[in-house]
Amino acid sequence: MSNQKKRNFQIEAFKHRVVVDPKYADKTWKVLEHAIHEIYNHNASGLSFEELYRNAYNMVLHKFGEKLYSGLVSTMTSHLKEISKAIEAAQGESFLEELNRKWNDHNKALQMIRDILMYMDRTYIPSNHKTPVHELGLNLWRDNIVRSSKIQTRLLNTLLDLVHRERTGEVIDRGLMRNIIKMLMDLGSAVYQEDFEKHFLEVSAEFYKVESQKFIECCDCGEYLKKAEKRLNEEIERVTHYLDTKSEIKITNVVEKEMIANHMLRLVHMDNSGLVNMLLDDKYDDLGRMYNLCRRVPNGLLTIREVMTSHLRETGKQLVTDPERLKDPVEFVQRLLDEKDKYDSIINKAFINDKTFQNALTNSFEYFINLNARSPEFISLFVDDKLRKGLKGVSEEDVEIILDKVMMLFRYLQEKDVFEKYYKQHLAKRLLSGKTVSDDAERSLIVKLKTECGYQFTSKLEGMFTDMKTSQDTMQGFYASHPELGEGPTLVVQVLTTGSWPTQPSATCNLPSEMSALCEKFRSYYLGTHTGRRLSWQTNMGNADMKASFGKGQKHELNVSTYQMCVLMLFNNAERLSYKEIEQATEIPAPELKRCLQSMACVKGKNVLRKEPMSKEIGEEDAFFVNDKFSSKFYKVKIGTVVAQKESEPEKQETRQRVEEDRKPQIEAAIVRIMKSRRVLDHNNLISEVTKQLQQRFLPNPTEIKKRIESLIERDFLERDNVDRKLYRYLA
Repeated sequence: MSNQKKRNFQIEAFKHRVVVDPKYADKTWKVLEHAIHEIYNHNASGLSFEELYRNAYNMVLHKFGEKLYSGLVSTMTSHLKEISKAIEAAQGESFLEELNRKWNDHNKALQMIRDILMYMDRTYIPSNHKTPVHELGLNLWRDNIVRSSKIQTRLLNTLLDLVHRERTGEVIDRGLMRNIIKMLMDLGSAVYQEDFEKHFLEVSAEFYKVESQKFIECCDCGEYLKKAEKRLNEEIERVTHYLDTKSEIKITNVVEKEMIANHMLRLVHMDNSGLVNMLLDDKYDDLGRMYNLCRRVPNGLLTIREVMTSHLRETGKQLVTDPERLKDPVEFVQRLLDEKDKYDSIINKAFINDKTFQNALTNSFEYFINLNARSPEFISLFVDDKLRKGLKGVSEEDVEIILDKVMMLFRYLQEKDVFEKYYKQHLAKRLLSGKTVSDDAERSLIVKLKTECGYQFTSKLEGMFTDMKTSQDTMQGFYASHPELGEGPTLVVQVLTTGSWPTQPSATCNLPSEMSALCEKFRSYYLGTHTGRRLSWQTNMGNADMKASFGKGQKHELNVSTYQMCVLMLFNNAERLSYKEIEQATEIPAPELKRCLQSMACVKGKNVLRKEPMSKEIGEEDAFFVNDKFSSKFYKVKIGTVVAQKESEPEKQETRQRVEEDRKPQIEAAIVRIMKSRRVLDHNNLISEVTKQLQQRFLPNPTEIKKRIESLIERDFLERDNVDRKLYRYLA
């Protein structure tokens, strides 16, 4: 490649000088000034914009930009001063109309002037750091019109007066308001904020302060909230019609502060109409309104939540401690469920399922349901009532709903193991008497308990169902191997695994000879087919169906307990028997014997026996004989005490004792588990960990935990530290 020669180019100056007319700038400016006057005077149609643009272009090109710019400022200023006088002269409502008209004229004029001076706008103004033409026009309008001494205050007062009139129900020209407010916004956010918004917010605060005071004196809570909501919506609407969107949060804050925050406590606690009354009367609309308004102010929802919680705890406490309401356990639990349904509905419909309110509801129920030590027993009795008779004819879906509600109450219990104890007793009675409405419902509840508390909680309950099924198979096998038993009494035995069923002290009882022979045959059959097992008869848990004939040939089938059967069979061989004779012949324990005699001799409609002397109590000197006059409209007559009854005080103490005994190994197991993983732990932390582990079943007493620790130390599972006596070590 050959190297090219470098060529140097040089631009030379003009050979001749360009002569400019010394009066060129003045003449040209005069043309442009005249044009600006014509534009402002609405005579722009006769102007040649192309020629004017060229003139302005040439002035800038010939370095007369400063003259052009300063001339523009002075010409526009003089026109705006004239416009200012015309606006000032406008009277009444025409003031804003004149201002709006002149503003529109100024904007049109400004557009034309900017088009003419476009070259200056693009070159001279940026390089000399001047204000662009359009912005200059706005600034001059601001300084000479909006902020002129005779217009500024008048404009503000007129705008505020219109807002006030609209607030008091008058109809105003919103379009005109929108145009004037937009003018202020076009002049810059500072102009809108300082010349209007700041004062607007101050006046609004005062207006709502006075109005809220007037309302709170004459309205109840619900009415006041409606008015506050209406005012809030009006202000939001006002912003959309003619204010800057950024003003919305500011004006709503003013309304919220003056109408809600400043009166919130008085509203919530208002006599006969405050929050508590709304809750009592299920006023969903008012509650929803209170929720929506209070959520807008600091600590608003917290205040509502605290008042609701306080009221709920107080009513709940009355519910669970009122002696009158404790007489009927089923009614007691139903009231709890109704209360829960009521507040669930309120939180759902009025408080948009707010999680914090749901948590407050849960905590309140946990608080008061555990104030009554009998809550676990009563919930089990409620289930017992439903599963015996309360769910007859109810659809599967409704059964599930009821069981889910029971489970919800169960979750609130601190002493779940106490519920388990009672539930097991009641389930046993239902299964043995064949009184359960639905096996599916029974199993469904056990599945729910299993999901909630684990396999350990329900394994024994499931074992009870297994025993019932196995017993059916056993009875089929027994009768298959003894075909000769077709005639005579029929025996149905349920063989119960000792560990699965609630333990009851086995009381001996002399069965009638017909039955005892049959029982012996069953014993021989069962022990012959199952090696290494022991059978003990639980006569106190059985029942019998007997055929009985009374005077005048009245025949009935009596459904009685095993004890009642033993007593009645004695009257086949005797006309009259004393209490002592019955006791001696049957060997039924005295309390049980008195109860069964009472149910057969003292209950109207079930009195198959008569006693002398006639009284409601059974005495040891009483004599009994068959009531020949007994009659009933039913062929089958059930005689028996109510099964699902509350425990007597001694029974209650006994159940409590059994629960406490059952807890001991669980506490010890938890201590060993924790110490095995931690190896060394101080006393307070160990107590805390044990409580945490066991609270799903019951709330252990720290004193009992301490006793269990001492017991484990004695048995060499743990030892105390030699230096720090509050420190425990695990011994492998």
